Amino acid sequence: MPSAPDSGTAARYLPANPATLSLSTVRKRSKACEACPLYKLGTQTVFGEGPVQARIVMIGEQPGDQEDRQGHPFVGPAGKLLDRALAEAGIDRADVYVTNTVKHFKWTPAGKRRLHKKPSAREIAACRPWLDAELAIIKPQVVVALGATAAQALMGKTFRVTLERGRLYRDLPWAPVFFATVHPSSILRGSPEEREQAIAALVADLKIIRRI
Repeated sequence: MPSAPDSGTAARYLPANPATLSLSTVRKRSKACEACPLYKLGTQTVFGEGPVQARIVMIGEQPGDQEDRQGHPFVGPAGKLLDRALAEAGIDRADVYVTNTVKHFKWTPAGKRRLHKKPSAREIAACRPWLDAELAIIKPQVVVALGATAAQALMGKTFRVTLERGRLYRDLPWAPVFFATVHPSSILRGSPEEREQAIAALVADLKIIRRI
């Protein structure tokens, strides 16, 4: 199936111009990806989901435990919180394409639990062609990075969500508008009082996206 020279990344699973492929074909090809060792750790590839004509693409870090088990992005606790924030901001989740920078779940065991482990720069780079293909095919109007991993994968290692959150970047190679905010999973780590404040701030961020 690979149609390009092995570059050490998922590029070998794609033709030179991934935009010539359909989203369904790219998704199917991703299931066989062994570009980095994470394919041995994750249960399955968790590719992005949403309408191919989506005007908004939201990008997280990687699938979590529930996403890995179910094979769908943003279906765990963080996904449910994102659903809530989108609804409160007046954005229909069904109109949004959601995906992750890395398509396999990286975890470390803790008893019977599987705890999230941050992907390495090598793993992020290996998986990048899948994200590039998604963006090339969908051609969104707005790309929203949820958290530092997604933001830095697109904007460089010096990008800081804490400093740039809410700022609109325009006319980038992969979208007319780029916007960064926190990942919903970071909100879940706070106290109940902190969570409500953080959710309100996330909703405020998403309302900016709705307006533009």
